[in-house]
Amino acid sequence: MADKSQILAMPEISLGPEVRGMPVLGFGTAADPPVDAETTKQAALQAIELGYRHFDAAALYNSEQPLGEAIIEAINRGLIKSREELFITSKLWCSDAYAPDVVPAIRKTLQKLKMDYIDLYLIHWPVSSKRGIYEYPIKKEDFRPLDFQAVWAAMEECQGLGLTKAIGVSNFSSKKLADALYTANIPPAVNQVEVNPCWQQKKLIKFCKDNGVVVVAYAPLGAVGTFYGTNRVMESEVLKEIAEARGKTVAQNKELAGFSAMGFGARHWGGCQKLQQGQDAAQP
Repeated sequence: MADKSQILAMPEISLGPEVRGMPVLGFGTAADPPVDAETTKQAALQAIELGYRHFDAAALYNSEQPLGEAIIEAINRGLIKSREELFITSKLWCSDAYAPDVVPAIRKTLQKLKMDYIDLYLIHWPVSSKRGIYEYPIKKEDFRPLDFQAVWAAMEECQGLGLTKAIGVSNFSSKKLADALYTANIPPAVNQVEVNPCWQQKKLIKFCKDNGVVVVAYAPLGAVGTFYGTNRVMESEVLKEIAEARGKTVAQNKELAGFSAMGFGARHWGGCQKLQQGQDAAQP
């Protein structure tokens, strides 16, 4: 078990008076290439032991059930006292992005997590896809137009029913987010997008800040090792020089924090060995 004196107090971001504070560093549960459920469970358990209190899941990742099992085991082992110590995010996949399917989708998520509610529920991408297919990348012939106004009304219903404390979007451009803000009764609390030194998203971040939407950054280390990622962040000579001068790793560079309101230090790990990046990111 990790030495509790080594676990840092994590700053939090407010998403509103009814929502638990969102820890600024979270642990992502997507894996590319995919891993088995037991690997996901053990990685989440180790993350809790290290001090992570924000976990990012999604229907697409097949991580909700092992994450829920890890949380139950963490409580039983005394690593945490209750689920309320954690901030849990999950996402609506594109094949469920139809108004009648949203509430059933979050109920399925809750059933897998073995929870009564999650803290944040996001529309994963600003598109719909053919019902019943959970895959990424989405085949060209399976794309469908997203009826955002109807789907967002169903997201608002999820919040009204107490199934999630807050709602938001992911991978939305400034234009799509502007359209969303125009039609929403409850504005998106969060826009989760890729942000790192090689993809700084300055225009989008400014738009979000001006409109009270919190930017949550994924792939702050460049999603190295994934089919869509890049090694340009971890192999950056500038970041390496800064890290070496400070006796840190690249993942520990405080400059990385400047590109995001929050960073998922281990957003895409390919097994427990990749957890080291998350451990590094959690260090001062």
